[in-house]
Amino acid sequence: MIYLLGGSGYVGAAYQALLQRKGIPFRNLRRAEFDYTNTQALTALLREARPDFLINAAGYTGKPNVDACELHKAECLFGNAVLPGRIAEACAAAGVPWGHVSSGCIYTGARPDGSGFTETDIPNFSFRTNNCSFYSGTKALGEEVLAGRDNVYIWRLRIPFDHREGPRNYLSKMMRYQRLLEATNSISQLHEFVAATFACWEKHVPFGIYNVTNPGQVTTHEVVDLIKRSGVCTKDFSFFKDEDEFMHTAAKTPRSNCVMDSSKLQATGITMTEVHEAIARDLGRWIRASAG
Repeated sequence: MIYLLGGSGYVGAAYQALLQRKGIPFRNLRRAEFDYTNTQALTALLREARPDFLINAAGYTGKPNVDACELHKAECLFGNAVLPGRIAEACAAAGVPWGHVSSGCIYTGARPDGSGFTETDIPNFSFRTNNCSFYSGTKALGEEVLAGRDNVYIWRLRIPFDHREGPRNYLSKMMRYQRLLEATNSISQLHEFVAATFACWEKHVPFGIYNVTNPGQVTTHEVVDLIKRSGVCTKDFSFFKDEDEFMHTAAKTPRSNCVMDSSKLQATGITMTEVHEAIARDLGRWIRASAG
């Protein structure tokens, strides 16, 4: 039996689909039915139910984007930094191994040699570096809260996308925004992400932090070229002159644009599709949102 927190969100729904497809029994623990933010209550439930594994896909991302986190700081701090600590305490007390969906947005840029950040690199887009969005700061704090904990996976997700049109899908956002910012990023195909993270538990790979991004890096212009080549959207995409113009006219808070190294995950035998290939594949099987 698997317990899932945050199952109604973009990532959580993908976990539900994966578990259903695999025929694995799970319980989507909904806050409307049970307050899993209460450490004592969650501990008691886990001790009684004894699930084999728990997945935390709950968190605060802000809608429609991270700018909203600047307006709802208490909720953002609680969901991304306080809640993981409470879940960790409950899982430790009940002896339940678990996995936490973190974020790669705690970095900016790349390593000095141009390579991607590894799991051992200290976050450079956080409250401690005083250069981040509130969202990224809270996600970095969440990892600090879990530092040194046993029996937990920390899975870093980065700009998720898939083949279905939707408000949280990076590819849909690219098509919807009036102007785009040119940047280089590592990103995560949503369903490959959930499959890879669940495989960590299935294969009993060592607990710890894993960058779960599709191998390689991609620029905004490359994503646009793939979108136009697919025929899914053929509009004339326009770009900001530079990041300064973007920050002065379109954003309320700095954005994380970074390159990540996913070789630690690959070394376990868990592989994901090269990023350009994954984007092209998803655009080739694109499913538009139904009207109404």
